[in-house]
Amino acid sequence: MTFKIIETKRLFLRPITEADTKDFFELDSNPNVHIYLGNKPVKTIEESEAMVANILEQYETNGIGRLAIIEKSTKKFIGWSGLKYEENLRKEFKYYDIGYRLKENSWGKGYATEAALASLNYGFKDLKLNEIGAAADVNHIASNTILKKIGMQHLGNFTFEGELCNWYNLKNPYV
Repeated sequence: MTFKIIETKRLFLRPITEADTKDFFELDSNPNVHIYLGNKPVKTIEESEAMVANILEQYETNGIGRLAIIEKSTKKFIGWSGLKYEENLRKEFKYYDIGYRLKENSWGKGYATEAALASLNYGFKDLKLNEIGAAADVNHIASNTILKKIGMQHLGNFTFEGELCNWYNLKNPYV
């Protein structure tokens, strides 16, 4: 499977590889990163290996998946963003999901917004998806702000694993 590398002003978004496992562990073992993700940070490198393997499987199965965010100025992995075919979050339907997760030292710099906007454009312009959905814990102010900033429309709420989440959706404006 070959993917286009997405370039923004400050970032590259490229396919995730097994070589990213240590960065995934650094990202997902931080309890602060998981405050609005069920408070379940990973504890072992094997958990991160499984996450990377799952993304690689999504590439093969669905032709789409999360992408590594590389900061241009440092060439360092700072997190992930992109689209995935979501089959578990909303029990009543499946959808293409936009998401992002950054290392704590990259928060507050606009990287998540920049990467999410590039991912949204890629999904609509290159992949010609009809619509893209997103979810965020109602208390996660930063994530909800990003989703609104990139133009996602708030359509209501739902509960996932006992947590109230906001539901967003956007139809492809190019079709």
